[in-house]
Amino acid sequence: MTDSAYLAGRLLLAMPGMGDPRFDHAVVALYVHDQHGALGICTGRINRRLTFHELLADVGIDPGVAPDCPVLEGGPVEPQRGFVLHSAEWQGPGTILAPPLGALTASIEVLKAIAAGTGPRRWLVALGYAGWGAGQLDEEMRHHGWFAAQGHHEVLFKTPAEERWRAAWKAEGIDPALLASQTGRA
Repeated sequence: MTDSAYLAGRLLLAMPGMGDPRFDHAVVALYVHDQHGALGICTGRINRRLTFHELLADVGIDPGVAPDCPVLEGGPVEPQRGFVLHSAEWQGPGTILAPPLGALTASIEVLKAIAAGTGPRRWLVALGYAGWGAGQLDEEMRHHGWFAAQGHHEVLFKTPAEERWRAAWKAEGIDPALLASQTGRA
């Protein structure tokens, strides 16, 4: 691992011109990053085919008090698998903590808790994830594909999906309009 290793709890921002259209202007909430690889959830694109209430109906849960909201396209890996990104005061089976972003849960218990009004205060739902094998993310970062921003909780939970990329750069004190789409080597 590089000296930027173990970035769980941070936001990965796709650099302009990274070359992979699946990650154009991506904001990835990174929940796992260790010697085995990394796992994150893309938070910048809305899944236009499914709402939260439709997702709950698909898994047999009455929406109860849960508001209907968009579901995010969490990444290209296992796009049928659901994840809830949420504030850390709620924890259930399999919850992964990644401060300061909060937590990630993939069990049905978090969906039931949200519907019942006993779940986390803040939450987002996504289908799919972004994953990297051992050392793969570190290599992509060395080639200027990603920028590791701080884990700006407010960008994740208080900013609309389509505005997160710009908001995360601005939270870092960087004007995204000034970013170059190509890099060089000295």
